[in-house]
Amino acid sequence: MFSPSAEVRGHGKGQEVLQLNKKEVGIDEIESVGNYAVKLNYDDGHNTGLYTWDYLYELGENQDTNWQMYLDRLAAADESR
Repeated sequence: MFSPSAEVRGHGKGQEVLQLNKKEVGIDEIESVGNYAVKLNYDDGHNTGLYTWDYLYELGENQDTNWQMYLDRLAAADESR
């Protein structure tokens, strides 16, 4: 299972969507988008959005912090993965 982000970012600040009940989502396919990004096709049918190499690097560098923020937001919303 891979979760590049526990939130869908949207196209701008304030458009993030807290992801719920997605604990077992996997990746079916990875598509190259030029030399700058990939498109991930998830097995839950979600396949929108591009992940630039810079963004994926940032997610990896900040994985622990991002994950804790996600868990904190879930708890505040009284929700679960």
